[in-house]
Parts: sequence; structure tokens; C-alpha cells
Amino acid sequence: MIIAFDAASTDLSVALLDGDGTLIAEEAWSSGHRQSAELLPRLLAAVESSNRTLADATAIAVGLGPGSFTGLRVAVALGKGLALGLGLPIVGVPSLVAWLASDAEATAAVARAGARDAYVATRDDPTVAIVDRDALTALRGVVTPAELAAAFGLADSRPPRAAGSIARMAADRLAAEGAGDDPGTLEPIYLRAPRGLATEGAGSVRWL
Repeated sequence: MIIAFDAASTDLSVALLDGDGTLIAEEAWSSGHRQSAELLPRLLAAVESSNRTLADATAIAVGLGPGSFTGLRVAVALGKGLALGLGLPIVGVPSLVAWLASDAEATAAVARAGARDAYVATRDDPTVAIVDRDALTALRGVVTPAELAAAFGLADSRPPRAAGSIARMAADRLAAEGAGDDPGTLEPIYLRAPRGLATEGAGSVRWL
């Protein structure tokens, strides 16, 4: 059983994937700014309601962002803790790629990068770009957090529900490569330094 979760935005998700590729459970919800308080309890509830235990897990998969600094730190730290504590491989998956994979009709995935900026990946080009909110108005079929859709006026949008896709992408990678990421070096995808630092080189950055 692969345990997967994504907390790159205010719309979070968790999923459990069986060894045969069957999705055992998936839940998505909006959290405001309570990722740290809600992610683990929701995950444990999904495991319990599926009549499974953490001992049934074979791997941990986590969305790496880019997106919310707090959400990504919480998710990756939780993923590493579970992987190390249970002796399991961990696989990091770019969140926006998983957002697109979770919605076959989506043309772009958009996450918050700042008050006026967004991280954008498109179906044609999954390389993440940072763009001004005014450049988003022409996008249609967007996967984006509900709060960002409201703030930036993205009418043709739906929230991400990515944990299932993260689990499947992790399963494919484990099957192909036979190993996950090094938990000692795995980091979220940060395309910007935290608030208070003009660049990543402007001071000491504790990413986790």
C-alpha cells in the first residue's frame, strides 16, 4: 500500500493505493492555513476507515510543490518521518505535474507564488514558470486552489485532487527504478526564497 499526500496549497489531499494499482481511498479538502494540524489526522483516518494500518504501507509518496512554503514543509517532513519510522522508501513528485495528471481535461495547473504571482505549468510544457496574475486571465480549464481561483478571478477552474495521481506516479517510478529518493536530501521544490530573503543566497535558509 502506497501512502500519498499533497499539501502544496490550501486544497490538500491524501490517498492510499494498493499494490495492484487499485485506489483504496482518496480524500481532498480545503484547509485554509491549517495544513500542519489537519494532514496527519486525515491521513490516519483514511488508513483506519480502509481497515488498514501503517504496517501495511510499502512506500510513502509526497507532492513536492512548488506552492505553499508551510504546506510543503509540513508534507515533506511528515513524509520523511513516516518513511524513516516505518523503514519505507519515499518518492517525491512535482505537485503541479500531479495536478495535471489528476484531471485529464485540465490545460494548466496554477499555484500561488505571491500576492500577485502564480506558479504555472501547462499540459504542453510542464516546466514551472512564475507569472503575474494578469497573464492568467486567458487560461481555461485550470486546476488551481479554490482560494486562488477566487482571488485571481479564474472562472474556469477546479481544485486539485492530486494524491491519487502522486501515488500512481510513485508506483510507476518504484517499479521502473526499484528505489525512491534519498530522505536525507529530498527537499520541496522552492522556486523562491522565503519571505524576508531577496534571494536564496541572501542568508541561511532552513528549508525543513
